[in-house]
Amino acid sequence: MSYTALYRKFRPTDFHDVKGQDHIVTTLKNQIKSGRIGHAYLFCGTRGTGKTTIAKILGKAVNCEHPIDGNPCNECETCRSIQSGASMNVIEIDAASNNGVDNIREIVEEVRYSPTEGRFKVYIIDEVHMLSTGAFNALLKTLEEPPSYVIFILATTEAHKIPITILSRCQRYDFKRITIDTISDRLKELIKAEGVEAEEKAIRYIARMGDGSLRDALSLLDQCIAFYYGQQLTYDKVLEVLGAVDIEVFARLLKAISQNDVGECMGILEELIISGRELTQFTVDFTWYLRNLLLVKTSENASEAVEVSTENLALLEEQAKEWSTDTLIRFIRIFSDLSNQIRYASQKRVMVEVALIKLCRPQMEKSYEDILERIRQLEAKLENGVTVTVSEKAAIKGEPVKREEKPIELPKAVPEDLKLAAKNWSNIVAATTGITKVSLGNARPSIGNNNTLLLVVTDEWDLEALTKEAHMQELKSAIARFVPKEVEVTVKLITADKDTAEETFDLRRIIKNIDIEYED
Repeated sequence: MSYTALYRKFRPTDFHDVKGQDHIVTTLKNQIKSGRIGHAYLFCGTRGTGKTTIAKILGKAVNCEHPIDGNPCNECETCRSIQSGASMNVIEIDAASNNGVDNIREIVEEVRYSPTEGRFKVYIIDEVHMLSTGAFNALLKTLEEPPSYVIFILATTEAHKIPITILSRCQRYDFKRITIDTISDRLKELIKAEGVEAEEKAIRYIARMGDGSLRDALSLLDQCIAFYYGQQLTYDKVLEVLGAVDIEVFARLLKAISQNDVGECMGILEELIISGRELTQFTVDFTWYLRNLLLVKTSENASEAVEVSTENLALLEEQAKEWSTDTLIRFIRIFSDLSNQIRYASQKRVMVEVALIKLCRPQMEKSYEDILERIRQLEAKLENGVTVTVSEKAAIKGEPVKREEKPIELPKAVPEDLKLAAKNWSNIVAATTGITKVSLGNARPSIGNNNTLLLVVTDEWDLEALTKEAHMQELKSAIARFVPKEVEVTVKLITADKDTAEETFDLRRIIKNIDIEYED
């Protein structure tokens, strides 16, 4: 016989086995005991929280020959038939693949016929939000006034996509995410039944990775057991299988960030990649780690909200002292944005590297949290007795460094053609297109040797663009529209730290102080 996955093997068969949805189970059991059974139900909630399972149990319970306290007996012929999937009284339909008008019309036709055995015909329509508009309209009238022997159970993970006309005709039940404690307790039961040994820490980690979905947690458990078949399931082994990262690595990473050591951050990231860690999972786990730090920082009873061991909690408390609340919120914001983008990105490593650089270099951003972080860094330097230069203060503030301007020695004579070029420089730039226009926008017009028009640039890309023959010809054609004489143009690249008078004075500034006379 083929192997059955844990989430299928241990699927609840009655309401007693359902975990984490007590508010729904109690309501449905009371309806069955009192005979106040609705004709249409809408089960909403995230994946793996028991929507389809409870729908099947409800289908059994309303048809059971000997119900016990609102529960199906699972022993009568009707219960066994429904459990095996052989009964025609409980029909499960996948709306993702049967979403057309014709599929719903078939259901409407079948509804006319009463069940040959049992009391109710139960239609479970899974992923009902996938139905087309026409299919919803075809279902509408039957859903509003079905025969007394028909019950509709609609299940969806996206209730906002369902028309309000459908919602208003159903009893809506919202399924909650299942807590880590509840998932962990259920996993312990199943591990014991399977004869597998596992550490408490490993089970709780799998429960947290389930993210409120018991089915997801069972799938992860199944994967871990299969990888280490016949061995004890330890915390380290779970991390290995799921591609997760230990909390100690996060502590090292955060220490490197506190020292603004980009190189060390890149080294830690390289280690994680080489060891086979998955970057999407790393992003989620690191965000969760920062969340735990924030809770420890701001809450008096953080141990109740933070799902970590005692020794790891002590490590979190120690690290939380080094960070302000605003800084942690900034870190969480950056990595939360990354989590939304990285899932479908082709260059995941580059995106993670950029995010880590942002954490180390708050001057890259201009948000409120980043300004506070820059101030924090400046205060830390001053408290440690480190001399802060004017340029460092400006960098921390995210402002350009203001240099003391040197007096510009004006040339003795400026040729008339260069005066005209300087006066009309904005018009000349506007007369060009594409790359030529972009590079000219980054250039400063000045005077070169032999009274040529010198274009000063600080980027090699602009130098390469302006020295190409096609772009230079386009520039000269633009100059000719405003200057009657032919102007010789040269281009020069200077580095940012050079500050000689010849290379920094802007011809346009000189022209402002020179009265130019033109003959009509």
